[in-house]
Amino acid sequence: MSFEQRVTELGLILPAPPKPVATYVPYAQVGNLLFLSGVVPTRDGRIVYQGKLGRDVSKEEGYEATKLTLLNALANIRLAVGTLDRVKQIVKMTGYVASHDGFVEQPSVINGASDLLVEIFGDAGRHARVAVGVAELPLGVPVELELIVEVLPAS
Repeated sequence: MSFEQRVTELGLILPAPPKPVATYVPYAQVGNLLFLSGVVPTRDGRIVYQGKLGRDVSKEEGYEATKLTLLNALANIRLAVGTLDRVKQIVKMTGYVASHDGFVEQPSVINGASDLLVEIFGDAGRHARVAVGVAELPLGVPVELELIVEVLPAS
């Protein structure tokens, strides 16, 4: 089964690729590596989740926000290479979690994206990862993700 078919089978819908909100590009490709800029939990250009984990956003809401954020990252992968079927390996993901004092469950929040990557890509979705708590994120969002993806050459 293709990765595109797997997305459909899981009932997921990839949004339109989010537009950059500053002076940067959504991705840069060097050889067979695709470096994704940070993405946040938006839908149709609007922020869906705001606030800090441990104060405004529960761990469960953070998990869901991270899944939505990953769908935006996948939309950027599709934009970059045309299809998710060109993904060879998710190499690394860095997850940033806007955290209130004392919130230490950043890995549980970022699992929203990690779990979904494995559901979609199987072993190709297993990746190196960093989950970091930060004081603030752009636009007041609770999570931001960046990814490095190995892609197959275009046929």
